[in-house]
Amino acid sequence: MTNKPLKVSEVNQYIKRLLSSDWILSNLKVEGEISNFKYHYSGHIYFSLKDEKGKIKCVMFRSYAENLDINIQDGDKVIVTGYISVYEKEGNYQLYATNIEKSGLGELYIAFEKLKAKLESEGLFDPINKKQLPAFPRKIGIVTSSTGAAIRDIITVIKRRFPIVDILIYPALVQGVYAVDSICQGLNYLNGREDIDLIIVGRGGGSFEELFSFNDEKIARTIFSLEKPVVSAVGHETDFTIADFVADLRAPTPSAAAEMVTPERSKLLEQLEENLDRLIMAMRSIVDNNKSKMDLIFSELRYNSPINRVRDMMQQQDNLFKRLVLAINYTLRSKRDTLDNLYNSLSYLNPLYCLERGYGILMDSDGNIITSIDSLDKNEEFNIMLKDGIVKAKVVNINKGELNYEKN
Repeated sequence: MTNKPLKVSEVNQYIKRLLSSDWILSNLKVEGEISNFKYHYSGHIYFSLKDEKGKIKCVMFRSYAENLDINIQDGDKVIVTGYISVYEKEGNYQLYATNIEKSGLGELYIAFEKLKAKLESEGLFDPINKKQLPAFPRKIGIVTSSTGAAIRDIITVIKRRFPIVDILIYPALVQGVYAVDSICQGLNYLNGREDIDLIIVGRGGGSFEELFSFNDEKIARTIFSLEKPVVSAVGHETDFTIADFVADLRAPTPSAAAEMVTPERSKLLEQLEENLDRLIMAMRSIVDNNKSKMDLIFSELRYNSPINRVRDMMQQQDNLFKRLVLAINYTLRSKRDTLDNLYNSLSYLNPLYCLERGYGILMDSDGNIITSIDSLDKNEEFNIMLKDGIVKAKVVNINKGELNYEKN
């Protein structure tokens, strides 16, 4: 007798019933270490529970997750209460958690915290040791897997934002027993190249143990020893590794690292235009200021020019000459008026001037002027000078003291 073939969904349903009917699997507690812990936007929680020999997928629905009173992260050692069932759509069995309680930190997380405390005490995380990233890198070195999504994301973002930058990829193992040495070799190689301006080291997302290579002390000390600035980009935003703390800059994702190390072309062009406008305005201001200074200098030169000084002196000389001429003319006129007055005065006092008015001058025979009758005797001859000649006369009579004149 042959069995009737079953549909896939029927097989999954049958297995689900078997698991549900098992009294152990329908209500059990499982102890292990949290890995790949994620909160979903729906409110559900997805994670894996593992130990040194195995791993099981787990889910806690929102109705149970809302009642949790503890913070959970990768590496936590927990005890999960729940039941085993099948996710029929995928045919995967998983642990459906109804409660989670911590039983202690996982070994990997303990090692992580121990190394973190050690390196922090040595100053490897100190901000004073962080190197400045170049604003405009010419060549960026990248240490990561050559086949992962991280390198594609980094290249895409860099070429979109700043296409003129060169990229040099060092393909490294980012997971497994050889990952630490491979990553350190890549870091040292890129650091030794003079054309590399900065280094990005990282990988895409993964579980806590998958990212644990970046928690290795050798990688931490290698990053700290490099001369070139290093940007770590490991996993997702919620993932933190030792490499993140030691690096000069921590990026939440590989794509974010590409954005953080490159200027955006459009914003750079806007900034260049703004700087150009400011430069033009500054140059115009400098030109205007210098023009004003030159105008002032030329004005002072014109004012203090020897030619202008000679011209001014010549003008002053002309003015002085005119003033001298005026002064001389004034003096001459004044002297002339004085001479005229003196001449008139002298003319008025000239005895001959009296002759013009009908007077005469009496002179004796020797030519002496007779001013008194006492100088004459009766019958004495004398001369009378008139304006137009001399009359000879004789004294007929002398009447002293009589000055009355009578017209005949």
